[in-house]
Order: sequence, then C-alpha cells, then structure tokens
Amino acid sequence: MKSDLLLKYNVPTPRYTSYPPANYFHEGYTSNDYTEAVIASNQEHPDYISFYIHIPFCPRLCHYCGCNSYPMAKKDVVAAYVDAVKKEIMQVLPLLDKSRKISQIHYGGGTPTAIPLHYLKEINELLLSSFACIEHPEIAIECHPGYLNEKHWLQLLEAGFNRFSIGVQDFDTEVLQISNRTPSLLAVEEIFSILRSHNVKINMDFIYGLPKQTIEGFAQTIRKAATLNPDRLVTFSYAHVPWVNKNMLKLEEAGLPSAEDKSMMYRKTIDILTGCGYKPVGLDHFVQPDDALYVALQSGMLHRNFQGYCTRATTGQVYAFGVTAISQLSSAYCQNVRGIEEYIGIVNRGYLPVMRGYALNKEEQLAREVITALMCNNRMNWKELSEHIGLDVETIQTDISYDPSKLEEMKNDGIITYTPEEINITDDGMLYIRNVAAVFDPLMRNGASKRFSKPV
Repeated sequence: MKSDLLLKYNVPTPRYTSYPPANYFHEGYTSNDYTEAVIASNQEHPDYISFYIHIPFCPRLCHYCGCNSYPMAKKDVVAAYVDAVKKEIMQVLPLLDKSRKISQIHYGGGTPTAIPLHYLKEINELLLSSFACIEHPEIAIECHPGYLNEKHWLQLLEAGFNRFSIGVQDFDTEVLQISNRTPSLLAVEEIFSILRSHNVKINMDFIYGLPKQTIEGFAQTIRKAATLNPDRLVTFSYAHVPWVNKNMLKLEEAGLPSAEDKSMMYRKTIDILTGCGYKPVGLDHFVQPDDALYVALQSGMLHRNFQGYCTRATTGQVYAFGVTAISQLSSAYCQNVRGIEEYIGIVNRGYLPVMRGYALNKEEQLAREVITALMCNNRMNWKELSEHIGLDVETIQTDISYDPSKLEEMKNDGIITYTPEEINITDDGMLYIRNVAAVFDPLMRNGASKRFSKPV
C-alpha cells in the first residue's frame, strides 16, 4: 500500500514554505505597492518584526542549491553590496512603527559567513539599535562550516548570534564531493565545543536524495549527528529543479536515488531520531522535547516563514533585505531584484529594489491560514483557527469554498483522518502533507499552471 501511495501522490506540488508560493509573484507589483504594504503592516498582525538579510556570495557553488547564489566577489564588490544593504534598511526603517519589537533576525544565502564577519556585526548593530526586542529574540545565521576556523566562530558569537544553523548536508565526503560541497574545516565536535561554551542554540542541516547517498549511508550520518546532541536537526528533501539551477543536471547525470530510496531515508531518519528522544516537527525538523517549536506544535501554535519554523508567540512580519530577499507581510509579499550590480545601482539611486510581489486577497489570506496550520501542526482545528483569526467557522469555510468531499479519497488512502471539527495528518500521510494542503489552495483549484518539485 505504501508503494501505491508513493506512486499516486508523488506528483509536482507546491512546497508551501509560503502561500502563495513564490512562483506566483508577478512584476506588476511595484516599489510603491511595497511601500504602502509596509506602512499598512504597522496596523496588521503579527505585531512583531522579523528581519531577513540575504548574503548571496559563496566560495563554491553547490550543485544542489536552489537559492540565489553567486561566486565570491572581489572585496570592493562585497563592500559595496553590504553598504547597499544598509541603505535599503535605512529606506524601510522609517516606515515602521518604532513601538514594535524585533523577534527575529535571520541571515541566509548564499553563504552569509563567506563575507568578512565584521559586516554581519555592523548590520546587527544597525537593526538592534533601531528597535527594542522581545525577551529572548532569535538572532540566527546559516553557516557553511567548510570555511570557518575557531576565530571565525568566535567572531560570529561576538556579533550577537544566538542560533547557528550548521550546513553539514552529509558526513560522507564522497557525497559532498560529487555535490561540489566543501567538507567542514574543523571537526564538527570542535565546533560544538566552541559554541556550547557560549550557551547558544545549534541546528544541523542535512539533505537527502543526493547522488551516492544510500539508505544506510544516510542513516549513519544521522546517527553521528544525534550523538552530538544538537538542539535541532533539519533534514531537507533534495528538490530537483534544474530549470532553476542547471548545475542540478550534473547530479542527475551522476544518478539520483529513487523516490522509494528517498522515502526510506526519510522514514529511517524518523526512526533513528525519535529513538534518540527527538520529536518530529513538520516535514523536516527534529527537536528536543523541551524545544519551543515542539511545545508550540503540541498546542497547535506552530508557524512557518521562508526562514523556517517559529512559534506564533515569536513570529513577526518579515522585512527582507538584499538580492532576491522576500518580505512576508500580512497582506503582501515582495521580492527584490536578482542581480548584485542591479541591486546596488537601484539602492544607491535612492529607490527600493523591488522586482516582483503579490498582494493577497481575502480568500488567499484565509487559505494561507489553513495551509500554514496543516503544514506546521500536522492538523487543522476549525475552532482554533476561528479563534486565531477572529472569524466564525462557517464564514471561513464559505470564503475558502471548503468541500470535505475532496478529502474523502485521502481519508480512504490513510493519508488523513477528519471530522467536522478537525483534520489530522496520519503517520503514513506525513510525506504527502503538501498534497493535503493543495486541496485548500484556490490557485491550484482554479487550474493555475506552475512548475513544482515532487514531495519525495
């Protein structure tokens, strides 16, 4: 039956790290639209502020990467880019209500740790000097351990980061080599020793579905990771989208694992990590039992943005800076231009570097709430959703054209259980949670044609 489910449901489906997904954004959305959305966001929920900074440079481009990344640039280009990021920040900050508080700052890429690290400290100081923070804000950075020595890790600590996502991807050097990924410069145990002495949180990131990976080989990687006892482990399913990154064709030529093997890697990971005491959160996170994400999951209060999972208690509207950075406001998304030179030029001329965006209508905003609840909490309770957004259940269901008959087949396949009060994803259905979410997606329901990766 499980192989039948894989054949049936392993079809291209949105990843739903946002709703609508980014490939629905359009270039008719302008910088004026974004300015108006930022001002309006001061009166919308959530109240807190989350900042995202995109650093696009990489010492070496990994073949599997679907992010907007560029080969490491010369010093003067990096300096000009950082200067432009600061200028963009200073264009947006005056539009924000100064009584609001920072809940999160997150750096992604590219490789944020590829540039001189004092730049990161300068950006943090600019943001943190402009607003108060909630108690225990998360200041997080994605780190490539292939290029960081002990001094570098200490510099990151000095810059104020309190959560480190270490991009290991796999401990098998053959897997890394074929993926064009540089192994860790320091032993991972040494990195943990440095960071643990400063009482910060540590994530470890892995990817399954790469060439040369086997079910047992990836299991060995996960077992080793578990012995280090990180606060969170994240296991991303490799998304093969060569129309985004042509280097992915090199991985295809090398031979990608089958969907069945990827499915077994995922299930083996669950068995290993739950056996070590970790709790699964969403599709790809495993956390300690006392982690805020798991506590939020238990109460149906887990949330997600482009940067990953967070609690509703700490999530903020996201104001993003840098090339292709995506701002996530209550009623709109906005993405910056892609090219580094173009970005620097626009910002230096005093304009916001908007490339495209999307304004959500009422139905889409409600659909986002339903999809987010399912994707984050593995269930969706109509009463809880009603209390969260302040609308009665009947109005919500009418406005999103809810049709429970569309769930009947999934119920019969053992993907979900549902009652008039609640929809739950089963253990067997976790791999196909994106398919369940798609039932509530008006854009998919209306036949919009976009390209997506497969769930497995």
